[in-house]
Amino acid sequence: MATNMHVVMVPWLAFGHLIPFFQLCLKLAKAGIRVSFISTAGNIKRLPKVPVNIATLVDLVAFQLPSLDNEQLPPGCEATVDIPFEKIQYLKVAYDLLRHPVKRFVVEQKPDWILADLIPYWVAEIAQEHHVPLINFSVFSAASYSFILNPRHVSGGGLKKIRPSPESLTSPPDWFDFPSPLAYPKFLAAGMNEGVYGENASGIPDIERVAKIVRTSKAFAFRTCPEYEAEYLNLFQRTFCNGKPVFPVGLLLPEKPEGEVRGATESGSGIFEWLDLQKANSVVFVGFGSECKLSKEQVHELAYGLELSRLPFLWALRKPDWAVSELDALPSGFRERTQGRGVVFFGWAPQLEILGHPSIGGSLFHSGWGSVIETLQFGHTLVVLPFVIDQPLNARLLVDKGLAVEIQRNEDGSFSRHDMAKALMLAMVSEVRTEAENPSKRNSSCFWKQGLTRWLFE
Repeated sequence: MATNMHVVMVPWLAFGHLIPFFQLCLKLAKAGIRVSFISTAGNIKRLPKVPVNIATLVDLVAFQLPSLDNEQLPPGCEATVDIPFEKIQYLKVAYDLLRHPVKRFVVEQKPDWILADLIPYWVAEIAQEHHVPLINFSVFSAASYSFILNPRHVSGGGLKKIRPSPESLTSPPDWFDFPSPLAYPKFLAAGMNEGVYGENASGIPDIERVAKIVRTSKAFAFRTCPEYEAEYLNLFQRTFCNGKPVFPVGLLLPEKPEGEVRGATESGSGIFEWLDLQKANSVVFVGFGSECKLSKEQVHELAYGLELSRLPFLWALRKPDWAVSELDALPSGFRERTQGRGVVFFGWAPQLEILGHPSIGGSLFHSGWGSVIETLQFGHTLVVLPFVIDQPLNARLLVDKGLAVEIQRNEDGSFSRHDMAKALMLAMVSEVRTEAENPSKRNSSCFWKQGLTRWLFE
């Protein structure tokens, strides 16, 4: 039933953020709340369709992303997936220029609430100036958010005084008041430290952006459930919130698009025909997403590791920029040696349909939070190979809970085909599988929690 309540949502320009915000948008609309979802024109076009029954409550607000010098940000690049990692700082420069059109929109629309991501710090200033209460919606787990944030910085401490050393990220922070496995490996700590606390072309370090949003927010929403990380939700509330409410909104699983048919494309149909021939729970799905840019050495070690494991596999691989052709991306003779046992699928793959196929028994991926959520619902054995941001923290917690096996790395972060094959065989063949029973069936209440919706109405 429709209400007069109006919420504005402002996600960051990464599809790992846009899609969870969009899923929350649909949930709020189904509860009768009118939602204005703000992004760039190019990103709005790439979102799933809004279901017809709630279309009148969802306004997809498309702003043109301000242009920069072509060498900084080429035309048409409106999301992190469109650019190499080193150019993301320029995407932030362009994104920050949306401050003024977003401000005009808020002034004209006078929303009841704003739900903001962690990057658009200027939304906090708009909310304060125009007396619109702000909610910070985190697409990261409460565990990762609690680790990356620093309570002394959020409370207003100067960046120079509290910037941690890379070494400090290799153990749980001092505000964790219970034993925790969370830590960054040494080979990732320096990069993470620089990425969060270092300067970038926008002039605003990421930690400053997040701190301003957190300080200004009246409440916090997490894409998570207490069944998975209650201790970290409680930690975040008592460490960062000063009595402000914290809502786990559930896992916000993507909905199957209307009219979607299994294997809608000819190549997709071939995937499912092959899967239908495999034994139940026998196939490893390998997928690192569109934003994980793997080097030639990494792709080849993955290939050799799959070959050594002798396990059936389905590998969704995007052609790397360094490869001249799809064939060039794989080691010579790999396809011939694994023919019949494994399939490499280039391009877009219907991942949720693949993960839900009964022959899939395990997943090898980077352990980004969105991918963790998508994979856990099917109860697969997880094999994790983390690279950036929250991935190492998610991996540590999954391993600690007995839900994943992590591939061993060398001191420089490299990994060998032998260690990869060992992890795959341990996860798929040993009794580790029994520890990865489907958590979605045990905790079905994780999928959507009504607390945030009820609180908004109250």
